[in-house]
Amino acid sequence: MAAALAGVGCGEGSANKSRKQKTPQEYAPKLPKLTALEQKRYHDAFAAYLQPLVRSGFNGGILIAKNGTVVYEHYTGWANHQKGDSINAETPMQIASTTKTFTGGAILQLVQENKLQLSDSLGKFFPGFPYPGITVKMLLNHRSGLPNYLYYLEGGLWDKKNFLTNADVLNTLMTLKPGRSSNPDTRFQYCNTNYVLLALIVEKLSGMPFPQYLKENIFEPLGMTHSFVYQPNDTAVHTISYNAGGGIWGMDYTDGPYGDKNIYSTPRDLLKWDQALYANKLISKALLDSAFTSYSNERPGQHNYGLGFRLLNLENGKKVIYHNGRWHGFNAAFSRLPDEKATVIILGNRYRSSIYTVARKAYNLFGDYDPGAKGFEVTE
Repeated sequence: MAAALAGVGCGEGSANKSRKQKTPQEYAPKLPKLTALEQKRYHDAFAAYLQPLVRSGFNGGILIAKNGTVVYEHYTGWANHQKGDSINAETPMQIASTTKTFTGGAILQLVQENKLQLSDSLGKFFPGFPYPGITVKMLLNHRSGLPNYLYYLEGGLWDKKNFLTNADVLNTLMTLKPGRSSNPDTRFQYCNTNYVLLALIVEKLSGMPFPQYLKENIFEPLGMTHSFVYQPNDTAVHTISYNAGGGIWGMDYTDGPYGDKNIYSTPRDLLKWDQALYANKLISKALLDSAFTSYSNERPGQHNYGLGFRLLNLENGKKVIYHNGRWHGFNAAFSRLPDEKATVIILGNRYRSSIYTVARKAYNLFGDYDPGAKGFEVTE
C-alpha cells in the first residue's frame, strides 16, 4: 500500500506553487445546496439540543454544518476575562490534538509530491536513530512503539524552566534512548512523540519551518486566515485557557513542541479544512482514502486510527472521521460525517469534558449514530 501510494501525484513537484495560484473557493467541493426550510429545520433542532451547554457556562465556539452550509453557530464566553476580550467567530483557540489532522495532511502532501514514501524508515531522515524498524506510516497511525515525550522526561530528565522544542525531543530520544512501549507495528499506542517527529520530517523535506509550511500550503490556500502554529517565542496575544473553576491554566515546558498540538484555529477555519478534504484537490483522493483507513485491527472494536484521523466504525455501517483534543484548559471536538456530509465542531477554552459527549450525541440529529455507541477516544 505504502509503495503504491507514494506514486500518486507523480509530476506534482510544483504542487505547492499551484496551491498558491488557486483561490480558497476552488478547494471547496460542489455539494447540493440546502433549502431555506432545511436550514431552519437543522438550526432549530441544534439550537434546542445545544441550549443546555450554551446556558451552563460554556466558553468557546460551536459550528454545525451540512453540505458545507453552516446551520448553527454560537460563540460565548471570554478569550481573556482579565482584559474583557470576549470570544467571537474570529477568536483562535488551541485545537490540541486535532492538530494531528494537519500534520498528517502535510506528510501526505509530501508523499503526493514524491518527496517521501510512507514506507521510508526513520533512519533515512534521522541518521543513527536508535529505534530500528519504524516507518513514516507507523508514526502516522501510532504503531511505532516509541515512548511518549510527555512522560519519559519526567523525573528530572529535563529542566522544566526551559521550553522543549521538537529538536529537543529528537535529541533526547537519540541520547537517553528511553525504552519502547512496544515493538514496531504490533499494536496501536497513541503517542505524541510520533507527530513531533513528523513535523521535523516536514521541515527537513520542505526546507522551511513547520509553521511556515502549514501557512503556505494549507492555511493560506484554504483561506484559513485565523489559523496558525503557536510557538513560545510568539509575541502575539493568544486566547487564554482556564480550568473548570475559572482560574488561568498556565503554560509549562511541554508547550514548545508542535505537530502533535499547538495549532490555534476557529470553527469557521476548521470547516474550510473539512470541506477541502471532500474536494480532493489539496490532497489526492487515493491518499485521503489511505488516511481514512483503519490500521489497528488486532483487537475488535469500533474505534480505530488512520493516518492522522481517528475513526469510529459503527455496527450499522456508518463511519465518523474525527479527531478530538485537549490541552490545558482547551477542548476541541472536530467530527466529519461523510455519509451526511455533515460537520460538528466545538472548541472551548475553559476545561469541560462534557464537550465530547455533546458532540458525539449531536450526530443523531443527522442520522442513526447510536448502534453500540461507546463514546469518543479523547487524548492529549
